[in-house]
Amino acid sequence: MKFLWLILLFSLFMIFANAQTPIRLWEGDAPNANGKEAIDIPTITPYPAPKDKATGAAIVVLPGGGYRNLSDVKEGSAVAEYLNSIGITAFVLKYRLGPKYGQPNQLLDASRAMRMVRSRAGEWGIDPNRIGILGFSAGGHLASTMATHFDSGNPNTTEEIEKVSSRPDLQILIYPVITMGEFTHKGSKQNLLGDNPSEELVKKYSNELQISKDTPPTFIVQGVDDKTVPMENSLLYVQSLRKNNVPFEFHLYEHGPHGFGLGGNDPILSTWKDRLAAWLIMRNFVKRN
Repeated sequence: MKFLWLILLFSLFMIFANAQTPIRLWEGDAPNANGKEAIDIPTITPYPAPKDKATGAAIVVLPGGGYRNLSDVKEGSAVAEYLNSIGITAFVLKYRLGPKYGQPNQLLDASRAMRMVRSRAGEWGIDPNRIGILGFSAGGHLASTMATHFDSGNPNTTEEIEKVSSRPDLQILIYPVITMGEFTHKGSKQNLLGDNPSEELVKKYSNELQISKDTPPTFIVQGVDDKTVPMENSLLYVQSLRKNNVPFEFHLYEHGPHGFGLGGNDPILSTWKDRLAAWLIMRNFVKRN
């Protein structure tokens, strides 16, 4: 009996030892905070890569949910665990949501997450020059916003986190919302920009219009038969990437319903992870076997 208790205690210890603990992005209230509940507090949750596999690269993961909720398992923790399996340390971002929070709060949260990971790279055993971003659906819109609206940091601030760049070193977009124009996902647009956004705001957050030569290398996956976010979102983005000579890899699956996550048991859709891993080898994020 005593031996069984020891096994149970050890098992509980291992569970708690491996538990992932969210970290607040700001010690106090976040900018523009409108309350003190969990929905008002943006966080990142670290998922360190196993030491025997770690490559020193990291990726910030942005779950989707139409800017109204977060698919924080299928497009969050499950994705982080997959990235761990190929040697990448992951950080899952819980960003603020509409309609309580619209722009620019999501961009503020994602920017802060990138800066925090980069500024604490030594602590987490990662390379500050190999930090990417991965987003699904509305999280893909936020990831592409980060890749087109980044800055180099504020050298005049006393806060170390804010001194570093928010630019991702690469971006991975899975069935992403991109445009706020004709082919947008209406729910994401409304939750982010409100009911009657100005033309200026629509243009600013239509990220296919914001790409420059400094936009980071890009990996995109979408399905032709996506009935929630039209494939034109990805096509518009790819066209602009090519126009601006930004390296990219684009996989358009004939069948790929919105929200397929890692692909589940689908023998075709699930191959996107292998294609991504190969691309990440080329980008020096993953080691060759």
